[in-house]
Amino acid sequence: MPNLNITVEDRVCVVELNRPHAMNSIDPEMREELYAFYERMRNDDSIHVIIFTGAGDKAFCTGADLKKTMPPKESYAELLLGRGEPGSAFHGLTTDKPIICAVNGYALAGGTELLLACDIAICSANASFGLTEVKRGTIPYGGSMQRLPRSIGKSDAMLMLLTGDMIDAKEALRIGLVSKVVPLSELMPTAIGIARRIAANAPLAVRAVKQLVVQGQDLPLVHALHIDKYMYGILKDTEDRIEGRVAFQEKRPPVWKGR
Repeated sequence: MPNLNITVEDRVCVVELNRPHAMNSIDPEMREELYAFYERMRNDDSIHVIIFTGAGDKAFCTGADLKKTMPPKESYAELLLGRGEPGSAFHGLTTDKPIICAVNGYALAGGTELLLACDIAICSANASFGLTEVKRGTIPYGGSMQRLPRSIGKSDAMLMLLTGDMIDAKEALRIGLVSKVVPLSELMPTAIGIARRIAANAPLAVRAVKQLVVQGQDLPLVHALHIDKYMYGILKDTEDRIEGRVAFQEKRPPVWKGR
């Protein structure tokens, strides 16, 4: 049985973490499947939007499977520098295609880190979140110490990171960790609905928007605004931009070609 259930329909790819018996924790086998998916995600033109979720109704992902991921015998330097081991299970989760996280139940440690690597996050009312690594004598390893303060602000981020405490869906919505809280039965229909609305838009424009937002976060405002201008110029004469205007004039849905 695969550790990831992957389906693609109408340009929307749903990736379901499929270890419900282990709270969808990430073992070495799932990690390798994730790496393979990241490669496919970037190169498969039939995929315009990605949704991550978890199998079952108890957990989205509870991070690394501690029963199967004990520290390796090799030194960290040997793995990182000598063998080029990527490290985090989310290494390589980079694409200009939008990624939605649909959290059903517990999103702990790596589960919250996966959420932070995505672009849009929604959750079910029974969801819980936590970066609990300090309670296990370590630190978040998937980028959360940098992404979380950029997402929700320093004080709320430090409260989560330093205490290792869990928060519920209501608090996650308050601090901006998620955009929507819905009943569990409505989670995937809501996520798929968002994904389809995104996929219905001009694909080059959608990918440009994500690139600009992600890159702009690390730039001074004046530099980010200059990049916006360059991207506008790149898109200005594309067939899709002309099609968008013609379709509006003719009062019909546009037919995007991605060029």
